[in-house]
Amino acid sequence: MKKTILVFSAALILLVWLPACRHSSSAQSTALRPAPDFSLTDITGHPLRLSDYRGKVVILDFWATWCEPCKQEIPHFIDFENKYSAQGLAIMGISMDDSEPPVRDFQKQYKMNYPVAVGTSQLADQYGGILGLPITFIIDRQGRILARHIGATNISIIESEVQKALAQAP
Repeated sequence: MKKTILVFSAALILLVWLPACRHSSSAQSTALRPAPDFSLTDITGHPLRLSDYRGKVVILDFWATWCEPCKQEIPHFIDFENKYSAQGLAIMGISMDDSEPPVRDFQKQYKMNYPVAVGTSQLADQYGGILGLPITFIIDRQGRILARHIGATNISIIESEVQKALAQAP
């Protein structure tokens, strides 16, 4: 009898608590928050600041040379740069490799046509921690985070989000 009451009480608590949690996290995920600004030097020696891209839709991609899902997404980002840059898309690659030489070789091998920099742990922390790769952020023209994708993501989802963001007036 005590076990039945205990199970019933636990079930009742879950029924009340779970919807509240879902509502709370849903509200947080839909709120647009400013993307943290940063200043790095890309692997060609040029400054790379997010604030310089205000007015553009930005794909901010955290990746690494050893990350297989990253290697699958990067060719799509190269295509997006070719396809949408005239409409206001900018792509920034932030490698989480430990050093620059393998990133430089990777950029040449893949013919990456967008700026790439080696990230820092401070930058990773600003973006909520980078615990797995890839992590891709879609940032609107006002510098707000529209979406965050953790892990390999269906590229058509990212493209759809980019198209919607580009359709918004600058």
